[in-house]
Amino acid sequence: MSPKNAAIILFILAFVGLAVPWYFNVAFLLDGGSFAPAPFVAAVSANKLVAGITWDVYLAAAAFSVWLLQDASAAGVRRPWVYVALTFVVGLAFTLPLYMAMRKAVR
Repeated sequence: MSPKNAAIILFILAFVGLAVPWYFNVAFLLDGGSFAPAPFVAAVSANKLVAGITWDVYLAAAAFSVWLLQDASAAGVRRPWVYVALTFVVGLAFTLPLYMAMRKAVR
């Protein structure tokens, strides 16, 4: 696969990674949920399966952030801190393919 085609697929995955989780986030908020710390922690710890998935994603996001901060200068990607912030504000499913696409785009 060419780098250009890979970048296009990664941008599409970033869009899907933005749209799908946030569909559920908005539904959660419309159902009376909250991103305030106490209710949010209660929701993401609702049962052991949900807590396991939550911790899996947060730990993967932390590992991705460490790697990204080390990788960005070598890859020529500017402002790596923006991707770290997006990872924890928007979501890993959005930021991971976005960063990978940007790596391809700057080369």
